[in-house]
Amino acid sequence: MTVPNTPPDPAHADVEAEPGAVPDPFAPPPVSDEELPTEPPEGLLAAPPVVEHPLPAELRIGAGVVVVCLLVGLVMAGLWAWLAPKVPLLVDGDRILYADPEGEQRAGADGVFVLIALGAGFLTALGAFLVTRKRGGGIAVALGLAVGGLLGSIGAWRLGRWLGPSDNLIGEARRVGNGGHFDASIDLGALGALLVWPMAAMVVLLALSAAFGKREEDPPPYWGTPAGSYGAGVGPVDAAPEDRAQS
Repeated sequence: MTVPNTPPDPAHADVEAEPGAVPDPFAPPPVSDEELPTEPPEGLLAAPPVVEHPLPAELRIGAGVVVVCLLVGLVMAGLWAWLAPKVPLLVDGDRILYADPEGEQRAGADGVFVLIALGAGFLTALGAFLVTRKRGGGIAVALGLAVGGLLGSIGAWRLGRWLGPSDNLIGEARRVGNGGHFDASIDLGALGALLVWPMAAMVVLLALSAAFGKREEDPPPYWGTPAGSYGAGVGPVDAAPEDRAQS
């Protein structure tokens, strides 16, 4: 037995009525596809957007910084081989002597390398900051400068030794003959100078980011939050009568 005036089952609302059947006056009107809502109703959470993983972009930025540092290392090697003071040697019979025993050319070569490394660290950090400033930098920039600066320093050291005077002392002594002079090869007495470039780049990048880096907007204060953000009917709190009297 069917209860009269029973509303139809929504699950079977799209089933066609049998021929000759009396239409139900309580049945809801049919809804076409054009009238269906395309956006979720207000108050319902929409599905979060799909965010692409930024790892490939970070890797490209870090690799680019390393490549630029290696190219700067080539220039640094040429400058060091050109500007570093040379150690003069003297051939005396079957001996090779220092022409200036009290000279400080060895220490001077280390000092020139450190000064060039400081300049390279400043330039690479400034360039990396200016290029990546709009996107807010990132850990890839710092890692690229650290790794690239260390590799660039090592490359400049090795290449600078090759570009400088030969390290074959016996061959050079035979070439100039007895009483002749020639220059010794340049080298680093303190290998800690290889860390000057990456350390300088880190300091410069940190200072630039702190002074001119991209800033995120601060959230609004809690008293400026629109009504309804934390619950229905929540609005600004009126000042106390004592406060109004004082104002």
